[in-house]
Amino acid sequence: MVMTDPIADMLTRIRNALLAKHDSLEIPFSGLKKEMAEILRAEGYIEGCEVVTSELDHKNIMIKLRYLDDDTSVIKGLRRVSKPGLRVYVGKDKTPHVLNGLGIAILSTSKGVLTDQESREKSVGGEVLCYVW
Repeated sequence: MVMTDPIADMLTRIRNALLAKHDSLEIPFSGLKKEMAEILRAEGYIEGCEVVTSELDHKNIMIKLRYLDDDTSVIKGLRRVSKPGLRVYVGKDKTPHVLNGLGIAILSTSKGVLTDQESREKSVGGEVLCYVW
C-alpha cells in the first residue's frame, strides 16, 4: 500500500493513541515528521520523541504522549491543513493564529519547520502543515 499523505497518517496515529489512552506510539521515520515531533515536544504537547530501530531494521519515531493529572490529554485537537491535493501556503504577513494563540500552527518554511510564532519572528511564510491545540 502506498501512503499518499504521511503527515495526515502521523496526526491520525497520534489522535487514535490519545483516544485509546496509550502512553506512547511509534510512527515510520521521516525527517519532516521528526522535526514536527520535536516542535510538539518543545511546545509541551508531548513528553518526548526519539528515533528507534525496529526488529526489521526500520527506523521509527517513538512519541511519548503527555496527559494531565486527571488523565485528559494535553492535545485537544490536531488538524491537517495543507494536503497533497490542495496545498496551503501563506505569506509572512498572513501566518495564522490558532485559537487566538492558544494553539500552534506548524509551517514548512525556507528556514525549516517552524511554529506560527517562530515564522512571524523570522518573517517568513510557507506551507501550513497542521494546527495543534
